[in-house]
Amino acid sequence: MQITPSADELLFVPLGGTGEIGMNSYLYGHDGQWLMVDLGVAFADERLPGIDLLLPDPAFIAEQREKLAGLVITHAHEDHLGAIPYLWNRLRCPVYATPFASAVLRRKFEEFGLLGEVELIELPVGGSFDIGPFGLEFITLTHSIPEANALLLRTKAGTVFHSGDWKLDPDPLVGAGYDRERLARLAEEDILALVGDSTNALVPGHSGSEADVRTSLMDLAGTLKNRIAVTCFATNVARLETVAQVAHAHGRRVVLAGRAMHNIVRAAKEVGYLEDFPPTVDERDAGYLPREEVMLLVTGSQGEPRSALARIARNDHPEIALEKDDAVIFSSRIIPGNEKAIHALQNQLLAAGIEVWTEEDHFVHVSGHPCRAELEQMYHWVRPRLAVPMHGERRHLMAHAKLAQSCQVPHVFVPSDGQCVRLTRDGAQVVGEVPTGRLAVDGGAIVPVDHGAVRERRKVSFQGAAVLTLVVDREGRLEGEPLLTVYGLFGDDEAGWRMAEAAIDAVEKSVGRLKHREKHNDDVVRETARLAVRRSLHRDTGRKPVTDVHLVRLD
Repeated sequence: MQITPSADELLFVPLGGTGEIGMNSYLYGHDGQWLMVDLGVAFADERLPGIDLLLPDPAFIAEQREKLAGLVITHAHEDHLGAIPYLWNRLRCPVYATPFASAVLRRKFEEFGLLGEVELIELPVGGSFDIGPFGLEFITLTHSIPEANALLLRTKAGTVFHSGDWKLDPDPLVGAGYDRERLARLAEEDILALVGDSTNALVPGHSGSEADVRTSLMDLAGTLKNRIAVTCFATNVARLETVAQVAHAHGRRVVLAGRAMHNIVRAAKEVGYLEDFPPTVDERDAGYLPREEVMLLVTGSQGEPRSALARIARNDHPEIALEKDDAVIFSSRIIPGNEKAIHALQNQLLAAGIEVWTEEDHFVHVSGHPCRAELEQMYHWVRPRLAVPMHGERRHLMAHAKLAQSCQVPHVFVPSDGQCVRLTRDGAQVVGEVPTGRLAVDGGAIVPVDHGAVRERRKVSFQGAAVLTLVVDREGRLEGEPLLTVYGLFGDDEAGWRMAEAAIDAVEKSVGRLKHREKHNDDVVRETARLAVRRSLHRDTGRKPVTDVHLVRLD
């Protein structure tokens, strides 16, 4: 499907990020061309076994990539740029970003063998630039990462304020503060639409400041006597600096654990942040330090099974261990959908006698997204004719819509992924639907989430599996007893053996009842045996296992 925007219209198409947290990717169309804003990942849960990352399906724009003028990155979080190295070959367009996001992307491109192939155009913070028919301006905001940018898109059909992720932090500690003067002047520019972050639209008040977290962590660390491990988003550069300063104040040495921690610290230093970050102790040497002198900065705040903290909790980390009465501080929020994994990790640590501190126990985190008072302030500054909530689950989008109405915004529209929406002074009009969906990073392959292998793996994880080996002679008579192997259905005990024997008996009876001509047909014998196994196991276990039959016919 192809849609060509006309010279007198401005179209908006979310490919991901509306109705969900993560996987942000948005298209704007005007005068025959499209502009993509962000291309991020989401993280899979237990419903997709073996899958870590999910990507937005770019099929709609990939089919007409000659009309894609460029891809602009608002900031360096994974849910806004993490999909680029996986999908850039389908788009092959220039990528525009400010220095910190550019530094993060260069490391990703090097890892994927794309360094030098992708046209990465680095732009200054607060810079203005043109891409095709779009006049663009970065407006500096604050977030839980340096260089969070709102994007002002000017076209002949109207101007859009695309907020990106943001908050109003009076003291962000690292990077520039939000550009209050520029934001206040937006009311003079007749903004057609505000396309805005909805993550905290249900939360009253203000999100809080990084400076306050630093003070609180400084106090908390003073009460802890043994090793301290702090886990947070690696991209929260201000939080990394805070942990380093807390460590220095309490006579501790910083140890980085997890590839993302090392990469972000290097990227931040490359562009002028973390200039006073202390020399770190190599992971291999951490065990030689007295416990009271160790401050670990570790990945794993969302319970990721292969993260540094998860490996430490399993006693599976090659260099680092935690012991009874050590402490772990989760200096982060729980992303919706990650609750089970995080709580399981915390329970594992507690069972080992390790202290666990979260935002429920102490003031150890502030959100990077605007709460209701901040959203109200933004609407007071921008005064758009139309509000389009994005970046959030449906409940967040609806709460944002109601808040915008209370701020006297004339028109409000809550979009869904795949809707092609015309933005006008009289509101939003859905003018079409484009194909959209999720792709899964499955090992080295990128496949649809409903791909056969992913679907079958999911079914095996819930229903189990059975493999039957059947040997027959030329006449279709069984040669010896069939061999049955089962996975995830019953244990290796007497009850399990009885169920296996019952399934084998069912196979022997079903195959034995076949007519003479049916016994000569391999497909009929195989399917008869498969159904017999499946029905017997379903009767005994209540599950419908994925069942396969290996048939060997002797000459």
